Amino acid sequence: MRRVEQLPWIVSDELWARIEPLLPVVPRRVDHPGRRRLDDRKVLSGILFVLYTGIPWEFLPQELGFGSGMTCWRRLRDWNDAGVWQRLHESLLAELNAAGALDWSRAVIDGPRAGHEGRPKTGPSPVDRARTGSKHHLITEAHGIPLAASLTGGNRNDVTQLMPLIEAVPPVRGRRGRPRRRPKKLYADRGYDHDKYRKQVRAVGITPVIARRGTEHGSGLGVHRWVVEQSFALLHWFRRLRIRWEIRDDIHEAFLSLACSIICWRRLRNLSLC
Repeated sequence: MRRVEQLPWIVSDELWARIEPLLPVVPRRVDHPGRRRLDDRKVLSGILFVLYTGIPWEFLPQELGFGSGMTCWRRLRDWNDAGVWQRLHESLLAELNAAGALDWSRAVIDGPRAGHEGRPKTGPSPVDRARTGSKHHLITEAHGIPLAASLTGGNRNDVTQLMPLIEAVPPVRGRRGRPRRRPKKLYADRGYDHDKYRKQVRAVGITPVIARRGTEHGSGLGVHRWVVEQSFALLHWFRRLRIRWEIRDDIHEAFLSLACSIICWRRLRNLSLC
């Protein structure tokens, strides 16, 4: 059997040391204190348990000590509203950048489909018999480390999210000088083939390397683009992200941002083990 601390949803001391300072402080009311607030670390483990297993909130096992599913849901919502997951992602990217693990020579972008549920930020998919669905859009650096991710309806063309994703890349600190936001080149498949967007990418100082429609396969771009497919595989390894169960899009986006942070944390931890 696996040791308890080896279970992926158990928050390690190292990860908790990075998350705890980002959590908002909730003062306890003196006049009507009520029941003591459940420990944040235990609730975070409950959130991660749902993210990893995909279990419905109401079925979260009480005997694990994570609190009720509704408690974990509320805490996930509140922390997302406070920008905790975005700041966690940015801080982990800064640590990776300081360790020289980020390759800014190129970035890769893609946006495969992500399930079919009638929820906000969904739409009829043009490639799946008009079923309503959502899409995850992702931009990574050269090694596949996620820089930014977004959620849209399944009917949104990938190319429409090209510039929003580039703009969503946060200023990454960790090295001397100005924070880095822009890679030198951007690789994308034929779904992003449009001269209008090539001009927009060049306008922000990035060289677009985008496959053209109507040309034969074997351009060689796949040698660089496969890393984003690997990153999508890692994202969708979290069962809660495989199908869009959340009615509220902000809750699904919170899971998406948290999953990107966990991927960055794994990469950082592997660097320390080398």
